[in-house]
Amino acid sequence: LTHTHTQMQQIYMEQENDWDRDLLLDPAWEKQQRKTFTAWCNSHLRKSGTQIDNIEEDFRDGLKLMLLLEVISGERLPKPERGKMRVHKINNVNKALDFIASKGVKLVSIGAEEIVDGNAKMTLGMIWTIILRFAIQDISVEETSAKEGLLLWCQRKTAPYKNVNVQNFHISWKDGLAFNALIHRHRPELIDYDKLRKDDPVTNLNNAFEVAERYLDIPKMLDAEDIVGTLRPDEKAIMTYVSCFYHAFSGAQKAETAANRICKVLAVNQENEHLMEDYEKLASDLLEWIRRTIPWLENRAPEKTMTEMQQKLEDFRDYRRVHKPPKVQEKCQLEINFNTLQTKLRLSNRPAFMPSEGRMVSDINGAWHKLEGAEKGYEEWLLNEIRRLERLDHLAEKFRQKAAIHESWTDGKEAMLTQKDYETASLSEIKALLKKHEAFESDLAAHQDRVEQIAAIAQELNELDYYDSPSVNARCQKICEQWDALGSLTQSRRESLERTEKQLESIDELYLEYAKRAAPFNNWMEGAMEDLQDMFIVHNIEEIQGLITAHDQFKSTLPEANKERESIQAIHAEVQKIAQYNGIKLAGNNPYTTITPQTIDKKWEKVQQLVPQRDQALQEELARQQSNDHLRRQFANQANMIGPWIQNKMEEIGRISIEMNGTLEDQLTHLRQYEQSIIEYKPNIDQLEGDHQLIQEALIFDNKYTAYTMEHLRVGWEQLLTTIARTINEIENQILTRDAKGISQEQLHEYRTSFNHFDKVRNSFPMFNPEFKACLISLGYDGDAEFGRIMGIVDPNNSGAVTFQAFIDFMSRETTDTDTADQVIASFKILAGDKNYITAEELRRELPPDQAEYCIARMAPYTGPDAVPGALDYMSFSTALYGESDL
Repeated sequence: LTHTHTQMQQIYMEQENDWDRDLLLDPAWEKQQRKTFTAWCNSHLRKSGTQIDNIEEDFRDGLKLMLLLEVISGERLPKPERGKMRVHKINNVNKALDFIASKGVKLVSIGAEEIVDGNAKMTLGMIWTIILRFAIQDISVEETSAKEGLLLWCQRKTAPYKNVNVQNFHISWKDGLAFNALIHRHRPELIDYDKLRKDDPVTNLNNAFEVAERYLDIPKMLDAEDIVGTLRPDEKAIMTYVSCFYHAFSGAQKAETAANRICKVLAVNQENEHLMEDYEKLASDLLEWIRRTIPWLENRAPEKTMTEMQQKLEDFRDYRRVHKPPKVQEKCQLEINFNTLQTKLRLSNRPAFMPSEGRMVSDINGAWHKLEGAEKGYEEWLLNEIRRLERLDHLAEKFRQKAAIHESWTDGKEAMLTQKDYETASLSEIKALLKKHEAFESDLAAHQDRVEQIAAIAQELNELDYYDSPSVNARCQKICEQWDALGSLTQSRRESLERTEKQLESIDELYLEYAKRAAPFNNWMEGAMEDLQDMFIVHNIEEIQGLITAHDQFKSTLPEANKERESIQAIHAEVQKIAQYNGIKLAGNNPYTTITPQTIDKKWEKVQQLVPQRDQALQEELARQQSNDHLRRQFANQANMIGPWIQNKMEEIGRISIEMNGTLEDQLTHLRQYEQSIIEYKPNIDQLEGDHQLIQEALIFDNKYTAYTMEHLRVGWEQLLTTIARTINEIENQILTRDAKGISQEQLHEYRTSFNHFDKVRNSFPMFNPEFKACLISLGYDGDAEFGRIMGIVDPNNSGAVTFQAFIDFMSRETTDTDTADQVIASFKILAGDKNYITAEELRRELPPDQAEYCIARMAPYTGPDAVPGALDYMSFSTALYGESDL
């Protein structure tokens, strides 16, 4: 007995079919196996009108064993021997074992002698081997087979049921709920699952066994009491019984497979629709932002003051540095999403995505180009407008100063010219009045130039569209009219004085000489004071140095002017000396002029005060221009480094995308590292932006030290970021295509080599029609019709160019197979029970809820002659999924 037990253990341990050796240690399992295997054999033998009662006794002669194998395999075995002798029985059993072995089953240490001798454990092992081979081995669920496939099938069928968690073929079935769940899933009318209780396993088990025997033609193979009374039910007995359920519901399994195919197709379609909706929303939002922004950039309504225009410039800076950069990223991400979506559609054999009208990538690029055109024009307009306002402010202040000086000079002149003092004057007084009038005319002529300057400044303010032009024009008009009136009054007074001149003689020549010399000198001083207080505006060091030189020249004339002043004052002193010497009592001031020596001294003192003030103002402006020159050099040093750096990076990215060094993953890693190095260079751009802001705040409009502008560098930086992102996206799409289509690295390299050979540009840009046609001819394709068909695949938008990604998709598509509309229609037909239509109830029963509702919402009503109420047309729906009709 010890020897036999050891031999049995060795046999069971060597079974490739994983017969559990623990059977030898648990008699309860042997009892369960005996009952289950017997019932299983009888379920097949009854078709031939026989059965067995004792499994080891009834198979000893081999006759029923051979009959069982014929029934379950559907094949004929060699003719059995009918003799009663032991040799006849052994021969029969050997024929059965040979047939089992011919089916690819290895029978380790199981011989005909043990079966003929009625060895129960060997017989059970043989029956288990038969069950595994003919009832379980061919079970396949989602690329798993045999035990794993059967377990997965049970898990999927019982997943929706509460208190059921199938993890194995022993403990998970002990409460009986799993058996009831399997039946209810396929035949819900046979079992009221909600009335079952987990704490009553015997009732649950008996209910399932009785229903299976009565309605499903599955014999009772287990005893509820044995299962409940065993700590761990026998796995093989449970598997044998459950396999009967699997085969009983095999038709439902086909429907499930068909449902899985449909679910997979619908899941891909739902994901693609979600990506399309995301693209449409993102494109719509970006276009709406561009639509709102362009009118703002195209608004050329000028402001009235420098402060308001500088605020506009600050708003524009915020737009370029805060508002626009996220939109640049959105635009780049939109293009990446579009390319990824088109790749997924091609990989799933779906038609290319055509965005809504006006939302194509080309439309977005066109709108973006228009935005950047408006942006560039807006910045130029802002700077020109600031220059204009600066010029206007200078001219307006100059106009006010000259007008104030002129109005101060003309104050009282009309009253003086209209008085009738000559009517009662003496001869000497008349002569004095005449000489005084001549001096006034000289002064009037000297002021003619100032009036012309005032009119010229007013005219320039009008031409530059100065906001306060009406008040300037009114003041200028008043000055001109007053000037004309003064001319007329002067002429009239001269005529009156000349009429009485014959009656007047003798006038003090010294007074007259004083008046004649004092008036020009006074006018020179007024002009000097005006020039010394005149505002100036310069843009570089050379201009301010020119003003300093001119000022130095003016200062060099001051000694001569002082001599003239002393000479004039000496004339007045001589008058006083003569009057005092001759005892003449002067009636008053010089009758020929209102310019007194005190006035000359006061104005001369004012000129002396203004000269150092002018010196200080010029030196301060020189310092400011030197600071501006430093800012120019600082910006130019940075820009002259960053500009070539950006250009070099763009060229290196082009070389990386063409050279194809290493695998796609290596290229992707290299590009991402390269992208990171570019991102790490961003602080240099930010520093340059800061220098540029200082230049604009200093109102510097030119820079002779560099050819680069901030706008050029911004555009170059944005193009660099966009190019590296697009290149990475192209490699990612190539990896996605390679993995989805099973393309090897060598094939991708070969595709790239072919593409580069015929791509005349050699920079990963699209290959145009003649180049692509030459490439197709080299690959064995010929004929205009064939070329037209292929161009319809790789260039659905008729752009006239073929990208490398589309080229890869085409090459992989020619060598791989994908789901088709006919396959989906066939799957729906299985779910519909071979009908030409399907109902909503059938869809909800066979598909997950979300995908069932997806189909119901999109399927058109079926209108065929065999239509019933609620019938849905799954054929048109399936063709629409692949672009063969409208969904």
